[in-house]
Amino acid sequence: MTVRTRFAPSPTGFLHIGGARTALFCYLHTRRVGGTFILRVEDTDRERSTQEAVDAILEGLHWLGLDPDEGPYFQSDNTAHYLEAARRLLEEGKAYRCYCSRETLDELREQQRAQQIKPRYDGRCRALAAAGTPFPDGQPYVIRFQTPTTGVTAWEDQIQGTIQFPNEELDDLVLVRSDGAPTYNLAVVVDDHNMGITLVIRGEDHISNTPRQMHLFQAMGWPVPHYAHMPLLHGADGSKLSKRHGAVSVLQYRQEGFLPTAVNNYLVRLGWSHGEQEIFTQSEMEQWFDVREVGRSAAIFDLAKLMWINGHHMRAAHPDQLLPDLLFHLAQRGITDPDPQQVRAIIPEFQPRAKTLVEMAEKCHFFFVDSVLPYEEKAAQKHFLTAPVAPYRALLESLTALPEWEMAAITQAFQQTVAAHGLTVGQLAQPVRVALTGTSVSPGIYEVLYLLGREKSLSRLQEGARLLGNAQEENAR
Repeated sequence: MTVRTRFAPSPTGFLHIGGARTALFCYLHTRRVGGTFILRVEDTDRERSTQEAVDAILEGLHWLGLDPDEGPYFQSDNTAHYLEAARRLLEEGKAYRCYCSRETLDELREQQRAQQIKPRYDGRCRALAAAGTPFPDGQPYVIRFQTPTTGVTAWEDQIQGTIQFPNEELDDLVLVRSDGAPTYNLAVVVDDHNMGITLVIRGEDHISNTPRQMHLFQAMGWPVPHYAHMPLLHGADGSKLSKRHGAVSVLQYRQEGFLPTAVNNYLVRLGWSHGEQEIFTQSEMEQWFDVREVGRSAAIFDLAKLMWINGHHMRAAHPDQLLPDLLFHLAQRGITDPDPQQVRAIIPEFQPRAKTLVEMAEKCHFFFVDSVLPYEEKAAQKHFLTAPVAPYRALLESLTALPEWEMAAITQAFQQTVAAHGLTVGQLAQPVRVALTGTSVSPGIYEVLYLLGREKSLSRLQEGARLLGNAQEENAR
């Protein structure tokens, strides 16, 4: 049987990290078994659903590389199918009209709480309908499902193992509200059937919905899909994941410079493992992930671990893989039209030095601006204002005289200058680095000179020479 899974977000907010993990697990399991991954937008809550949220969900999935094989489908397009299913259940005597008012139901719940009974509908209209009791025409009603009152509803969950619910603990589910709107559980069952869903992968917070949905599948005479309920994500303090733990929009992680492959790598390890391996390529995840191997314990979201994994993927990536994302982050910093070839050329120099693309964009920013003034104050005080002026100017002359701006020639000019003045490379490299980058931290000084190019390098060194002379004359006074 071909496996068909679905990711079914509600467009009432952004795609958060927990939802992304669910989508990832659906996607990866489907890829391993050669199935079909479907995106269904559950937008029946028209008051809270927004197009902005739909767009954010689609963009987030695309950024993660989790584009669906089918969809997006929208529940709002299928209302007629849900109402037809409810009509059929009514005709077959498997559902009934309930005329209880909100006030009646509130009073019932208060009485049950006073008696320390779990609040639930007591089936009074079910009994009246069975007795053929007439109701006034025009009176508002909901349609309720006749939940089995005896026996047990059980299934073999592919993550949680055997789960069972005594039917007597479940009340009669509302299928259609008094305004004619179908409810969540009815819509989900009709959609899962019509879309041929064979495996439902979702959070364990949906476990309580499963027996109700199974009842509906059975009442309609439809095959029941398999279920796999994932443990939820918790913060490091053990509490439910929230914004303070990192439960923000997936696109926020893009803004913060994380790679989608690193985010997927991190999320797949929250509940699943493959031996002792920590770092996975996308193809490895697609080849090995099996939802049946996901653990039952709550997974702990750790932003520091995500940062570590992202740093590894940054170092391992081919420069061509990082180029589009780095261009995006440079644009965020106002560098809107850099030479892509120059950007690609500098990436290897910063891969060992950056854990995120934001950090990489910050560190390589000096390559693309006209001036690095003013210098970082601490760097200037420590390395520039007390630098040896004569060697600095001698290096500037040597570099200016180079016939070709090549790495070997730059290296030779630098080494000959420090040797002639009895210095170490670091004694001259640090003030030169400050003049070129505005800071005391950068890739190797020869690489910076070469990649920055003759024009920018000499211009910044000349400006540095002027400032250095002025500063030391001022100190001499």
